Order: sequence, then C-alpha cells, then structure tokens
Amino acid sequence: MKVVELSALAVQVVRGRWFTVFASFLIMAASGGIYIFGIYSNDIKTALGYDQQTLNTLAFFKDLGASVGIISGLIYEVTPPWVVLALSAGINLFSYLMIYLAITGRIARPHVWQMCLYLCLGGNAQAFTNTGAVVTCVKNFPASRGVVIGLLKGYVGLSGAIVTQLYLAFYGGDSRSLVLLIAWLPAAIPLVFISTIRIFKSTRQPGESSKPFYCFLYVSLFLATFLMVMIVVQKRFTFSHSAYSVSAAIVLLLLFLPLAVVTKEEFKIFRKKKQSLQDPPPLSVAIETPTVPQPPPPEPKPTPATASPIKKSSPLSHVIRIFKAPDRGKDYSILQAVVSTDMLILFLSTISGVGGTLAAIDNMGQIGQSLGYPARSISTFVSLISIWNYAGRVAAGFASDIFLAKYKLPRPVLLAAVLLLAGAGHLLIAFGIPGSLYVASVIIGFSLGAQVPLLFAIISEVFGLKYYSTLFNFVPLATPIGTYVLNVKVAGKLYDREAAKQYAKLSGSSVESLTCTGVQCFKLSFLIIAAVTVLGALVMLVLVWRTWDFYKGDMHEKYREESQGRTHGEERKNEMIPYTPEERANGT
Repeated sequence: MKVVELSALAVQVVRGRWFTVFASFLIMAASGGIYIFGIYSNDIKTALGYDQQTLNTLAFFKDLGASVGIISGLIYEVTPPWVVLALSAGINLFSYLMIYLAITGRIARPHVWQMCLYLCLGGNAQAFTNTGAVVTCVKNFPASRGVVIGLLKGYVGLSGAIVTQLYLAFYGGDSRSLVLLIAWLPAAIPLVFISTIRIFKSTRQPGESSKPFYCFLYVSLFLATFLMVMIVVQKRFTFSHSAYSVSAAIVLLLLFLPLAVVTKEEFKIFRKKKQSLQDPPPLSVAIETPTVPQPPPPEPKPTPATASPIKKSSPLSHVIRIFKAPDRGKDYSILQAVVSTDMLILFLSTISGVGGTLAAIDNMGQIGQSLGYPARSISTFVSLISIWNYAGRVAAGFASDIFLAKYKLPRPVLLAAVLLLAGAGHLLIAFGIPGSLYVASVIIGFSLGAQVPLLFAIISEVFGLKYYSTLFNFVPLATPIGTYVLNVKVAGKLYDREAAKQYAKLSGSSVESLTCTGVQCFKLSFLIIAAVTVLGALVMLVLVWRTWDFYKGDMHEKYREESQGRTHGEERKNEMIPYTPEERANGT
C-alpha cells in the first residue's frame, strides 16, 4: 500500500466505530476501583480508627456514588460523550487522591462525612465513565446491545484483577499505594482516548459484520484465564518484583490485542470503500409511473346546529396522556418509564440482588478474617470475585442474546435464575463451611456480573433507546438503598453486636470490640440477605409474566429496523437506488 493509503487507513482506524469499542475496553478495564474496596478497606479502618459499621457506612457511600449516575445521564443527553468522560477523569483523580493523602497521614485526619464524600465522588466517577462509554457503544451498535453491554461490563468486572496486577508491578505489596494507582490511572486513560468516543450517524458500514465481537470475547477470555492462573500461582509462590512486572506486561499486551481485530475490521471496510470508488455501480434511472388523478374528496357536510360542541381536553386528560406509556419496545419518555410497573419491578430486584451481592463483596475482607483465612487468601477472594464478575457479565450478555434469538427466552427469566444463584452464595457464607468461601466468591462474583448486562439490556428493550443514557442510570439508584439496608443496617450492625458480645465474654466489659471471629459474625446477616434475594427472584417472575408476549415477538427484526432506520435514506442516496412511487408518496 502507498503511504497515502496507509495514512488514510490509520485515520479510519482511529476515527472508526470499532476503535471506539477498543478505547471503551481500556477505559472500562481501569474503572473498577469500587470493586477492590476489600483490599484497601482495612487500611482505611486501621489508619483512621473506624469500627465495622463506620467502614460499612463508607462502603455504602461508595456504592451510592456509583449508583447515582442520573446526573451523568442527564448531562449526556445535552452534551457529547467527551464532556462526560472529562468530568469522570477530574472527579476520579480528586476523590481517590484525597483518600490516599488521608490514609498515609499527609493531610489532617478527615471527618467521617468527608471520607464518605470522597468515596461517593470516586464511585460517581465510575458512573460517568459507564455512561460515556457504554451508552455510546450501545447507540453505535444497537443490533448487538446485549453483546456490547456484556463485553464492556465484563472488562469492568476484570478491572479489579487487572489493577491488582499493575499495582503489584508498580508498588509491590503496599495496599495504600493501590489507592494512588486508582486515582491517576482511571483519570489518564479517558483523557488519552477522549476524542475517539463519539456517536456515529451511521450504524453500519459496507463490509462490516458482528464477528469482531466474538474475537473480542476470545481475547477477553484469554485475559481472564491468564489472570486466574496468576492469582493461583501468586497464592502458592512468592513473586519477585521483576516477576510481577512480567505479569503486568502480559496483561497490558492482552489489553491492547483487540486493536489488531479493530485494524483488520477497518481494513475490510477501507478496501470495500476503495473498490466501490474504483468500480462505481451503474446509475439506475428512476422510472416515473404516471399518476392517476384522484377525484377530489367530498365536501364536508355542514354540522347541524343541534350537534354537541367539541369538548376541549381537560388538564386531567392532558396529564393522563403524558403518563400513558407506549407499547413495549417503543421509545418511552423519561417520566413514562420512571412511573411504569416494569421499572418498579426492576428497581425492587436491583435492591435485593445487587444490594445483597455488594454487601457480600464489601465485607469479604472481614468475612475471611472472621473465618480464619490468611491475608493472602482474602486478596484471592477479591480477585476471584473480579474475574467471575467478568465471566458473569460476558456470559449473560452473549447467552441472553443467543437464547433470545434461538428460543425467544425472555431476559427476565435469566435474571430470576441469577438471583436464585446469588441466594445460594449467600447461604454458603452464612454457614461458613470450611473452604466454602472460595466457592461463595465465585458465585457472588458471577451473580453480580450477570445481573448488570441483563438489567441494562432489558431497560433498552422495554423502554427504547431515545433516553437510554438517563434510564440506563435510573435503575442503579436502587443499589444504595439495598446496600444501606443490607450492608450497613444488617451486616454491619449485626457484626458489631456479635463483636461486642465476644469482647464482653472475654473481658467482662461492655466496650465494643472492632474484631469478631467465628461463623456467628455474619451468619444471621447473610441468612437475611439470602431470603431477600430469593424474594427479588420471585418479584422478577412477575416481569417475566408481563413481558412474555413481548419477548416472543421478533426482537431481532426490531433491532435490524433500528440499525437500518438511521442509514436508510443515506444508503439509497449513495447507491443511487431509485425510489418506488409508493416510497415517494410516503415521503421516504
């Protein structure tokens, strides 16, 4: 190829839709700081002298910030994606940098409310990142929304293990430096790729296919497998700093490997366009069909004087029209979606499902400590959750699309099954069977991950894509409700109460202890959480019943219409295909 053609190809790669997906992968892979809270939470607890309930309160505000993405959604409605990503970078850098300065003693000890604010802002930065990257890619690939959401959210699920490998290479085993890493890294990557994340007018290109998504899947599976192997090996053997550096280099190589897939796909499109310019299609002359004159419409009959006057619409009828929802799959307004029964069901299931699994993840360090697991095993639990979080997101995204296409299985059915699986994981934690925490970590991570693409895909299908950036961030508002009730008021309070009992037995004093040991520390908490999660699965079955006929329709035909609708006129013009008289009459 000539230098000019290579330059043109390079520009097309960087400015293409597939590069937007690749850049989004890297952004999401570094944005999961809230999922590794269990690694550095003990540093916050010991450095600032907090009890477990206070630490769980901090975790609640962390999850609150990640859930209150409605602000980023509204900003996305009126600004380009780069504005949302720039805000995410600035908020992330400020929040985690303040946390790092606090736990290292470089600033005066902050008040609890200040730490809550910092963690809330750190979580909210991730909400801005999700909105800027995920919503943009879904709008660019509307016919593959389940796959797109699964892959992007899958990289968020892997981000905990990815960032852990990088921090071991950069800083060794100093968990306080991990906070510094998640301060600057998630802020730097969006700024590097900020100009490439944009919404494209055309959702299809000549010669383009959906096969690259499966290539992305294979690369991400290889990355997840490598991370899993490294977690197991690092648990059994002591690594030197150079060994950690080699591991981090391989991780970075696998993160950039999808760029080869992007280049190959864009090269196909580039070659197709080049061929179409060299061999333009023959001009098609539109054949005019003679128009048969139609008789004029009959004159309207005069209205009798006795006829009743036309009633003007009352304010009540106007309000009713505003709240009257369209058919499922059409574009709801924000108000219509928020007040709908379907949204209420999704909201309740998120409270029980996501709230319960996040309560388990946030307490994983204390759970492992109470059951007598060594510190290295606790880090293993956090990494296992991260990897299986990824597996759940990717599996749910791809599997739900496949089951929907082949068997017309509604996505809410899979979501109800995932909630039941999460309940089983909570029971394993409650009974504390020796070694069961490894299995529970896998189940909890997979369940949390699988809920995410299912929820977001259901929202896009039931309520449409017109206001997706706002509705995408509405259901996660249920998460802080679930985490506050199940994590702070249930897990944290019952843990501190059991710790106080143990301290009183040992010393004869009623002073509360900060540490609890034994199965009883979390048994009652997770029995309650398991019951609430099962209740959420039963509520989801109501949505299955309500949307059964909707999902039994030709969902993929609707996706194709959405994908083609934005490019139909442009394709007809570029390919010079003549319009039929019917199309011309309908204004097509």
